[in-house]
Formats: sequence, C-alpha cells, structure tokens
Amino acid sequence: MFDFGLWREIFQSINKNRTRSLLSGFTVAFAILLFVFLFGMGNGLNNTFTEGFVDDANNSIFIRSSKTTKAYKGLQAGRRIQFKNKDFVFLKNKFKDKIEYITARITKNVAVSYYNQQGNYTYRAVHPDHQFIEKTLINKGRYINKSDVKNKTKVAVIGRLVADDLFLDNNIIGNYININGIPYKVVGVFFDAGGDNEERVIYTPISTAQMIYGNNTKIDQINLTYSKKLKANQAIAFGTKIEKALKKRFKIAPTDRRGIYVRNFAKGLRRINLMNTVINFVILFIGFGTLMAGIVGVSNIMIFTVKERTKEIGVRKALGAPPSFIVKMILLESVLVTTIAGYVGLVLGSGILKLIGKSLEKYFIKNPSVSFNVIIFATFVLIVAGAIAGYFPAKKASKIKPIVALRDE
Repeated sequence: MFDFGLWREIFQSINKNRTRSLLSGFTVAFAILLFVFLFGMGNGLNNTFTEGFVDDANNSIFIRSSKTTKAYKGLQAGRRIQFKNKDFVFLKNKFKDKIEYITARITKNVAVSYYNQQGNYTYRAVHPDHQFIEKTLINKGRYINKSDVKNKTKVAVIGRLVADDLFLDNNIIGNYININGIPYKVVGVFFDAGGDNEERVIYTPISTAQMIYGNNTKIDQINLTYSKKLKANQAIAFGTKIEKALKKRFKIAPTDRRGIYVRNFAKGLRRINLMNTVINFVILFIGFGTLMAGIVGVSNIMIFTVKERTKEIGVRKALGAPPSFIVKMILLESVLVTTIAGYVGLVLGSGILKLIGKSLEKYFIKNPSVSFNVIIFATFVLIVAGAIAGYFPAKKASKIKPIVALRDE
C-alpha cells in the first residue's frame, strides 16, 4: 500500500539537503549524459561505414574489365578485355549453385526528351535480375522482364527524378520518351535509396541496347549476388574463384592486377564489421567506465549522507521507528534521486546528439543516436547502483543504538 507519510518525509529530506541531493543527481546525470553521447557517436561512425551499402545488395560482386599490364602466353601487355554475352552465360552456368542474381550491364550517357522537356541522363541496359542487385524499388508500372530481353523491346523504366523532369503530370506509364533519337515506351517508374544520382537513371533491356548500339553482343560489366548461405570467408573465396576463372578464360597473367577487376562486397563488409566491433568495444569500455565512476560517486555521497543523518536516525529509532523503516527511507531516497537524475542525463544527451548531429557529418559521423534499449539498460544499472549504494550504509545505520546515534557530533 502506498505510504504517503514515508514519501512526504523523503521529499522533505531531499528539499532540506538540496546541495547533497544536487551533487548526487549531478554525478548520475553526467554519467548517463556521457554514456549516451559516446554511444551515439559510435553509432554515427557505424552508420557512416554501412551507408556505402545502402544502394546495393550487401552480397554483391561487381566485375569489370580493363587493359592488361603484363604479357602472358604470347599475348602482349595492354590488351583491352571485352566482355560479351557468352562470358555472362559462362559465369551464370559455371557458378549457378552459388549465384543468387546475375545481370550484364551496359552504361551510356544519353539525351532524353518528351515533347518540349529534355535532359541528359544515365542509360543502363540490364537483365531483369538487376532490380534486386541494385535494390531498385518500383513506384509505378513494372521493371524490365525476360520477355523484354528476349524480344529486344524498346521499353524503359525511368527514375523518379527523370519522371519529375520530363513529365508535368502523373500520366507517365505508356507514354514514349525519345532516347538519342529513338522512341522508348515507359513501362515503369522507380525510386532508389542511393539518392538523386541513382534516380536520374533509365533502365532498358540489354538486348535492345546491343541491337541499337552496334548490333553486337558486347557488355560493359557483369554484376551478381552470391548465395546468402555463404559465410564471409566462403563469399570472399567465391569472388577469388570468379577472378581466376575469368583470367584463365581471357589468358591474363595470374599476377596481373588489371584486365579483370572484381569488387566483392564481402571484403568490405568484413572490414566494416571488424571496425564496428573495435569501435563498439572501445565505446563500451569507456561508457561502462563512465557508469562505474557514476556508481562510485553515488556510493560515496550516500555514505556521507548516512553519516550526516546519524543523529536524525537516532531520534527516529528513539521514537519507535523500526530498522526496516530506516533502510526503506534512505533506499527510496537514493533510488528516487538516481532515477530523476538519470532521466535528466538521458534527455540532455539525446538533445545534444540531435542538436549537433548534422554538423558532425563532415567528420564522418552520420545520424548519431542511441537505441532505446541501451539507454534503458544504462539507466537501470545506475538505479540498481543507487539502490545498492544506499542500502549498505542504511543497513549499517539502522543497527546503531539510539543512545549512540544521539551522541554523534
């Protein structure tokens, strides 16, 4: 049952000893504030590291070709390696058990117009799987499909910003845009988490681009995602196998760093995960060190508080207060001060992070924040610490004989 008398005495004690209560509260509030700030900064760094993968699937492998730098098997250095459809089919068949999605890609800069509206955009000719590798989200209509590739249809899926530039209304799907003098039917509009640049892109079937631009089977690059069943080391080894297979196919020296370039996201993710682990460990160490300092501060203040109130405790016991009442009163006062101060520290820490968050982006700290669960845990630790810090001195004080307590100076 709620004891109004007990709580009235607790608030009277806090009000009577404002300096002591403020010092105790300041120790807790500062510890929570620093804890929130440190974890927020750490999460901001983690966000920066992982932001590079927001636009593409985390299990992506991008394969590009360039010129060789070493002579090999009678072939001169400086050969330009050119991918073709047969190389795409080769990879797709050879590693089909480890590939999730795969697409070839041709990229060009094109001039696009729709009646009096015009602009320059990036043109990407792809297979249907590209949608999942690039994380392209369809807003209206549909994406490129297998029938488009098979029939070499002149259809286009345009980015949100392309649609905003060219179309003055929402009547987009089914209309024709002019790409480098050739009409394409718009079948879809997409948006992309990668930002404005990725939304100024136009996708068409790869077979259509090959027919229009040279009537050949050349492709610029091959993108794929590996099976999510592969662990990090297996994914990295898979990327190495792809590189070796293509170097052997094009007769490129195994030690040549050019010719074939394989960008395996698994390597980047491993480095990021390692960096995040180190950062989190350092911040956790410092953060809990801060909490421990707060706990020690609260404990010292509570010991002093009980010592200061020895005569008061003697009077209470002389008037018939049982030891359990003495313990409860001091304990609840400690928990109350700790809880209020912890909440103040939480609000201040979160407010500071929100206030300076934007300005920290130039220091590679993106959206610094702390999860609610972490904050609650830290506050709970301090509340428990406050309870423990108050319990032992209170327990000791409750055992003092009234006559001894009343003689205390």
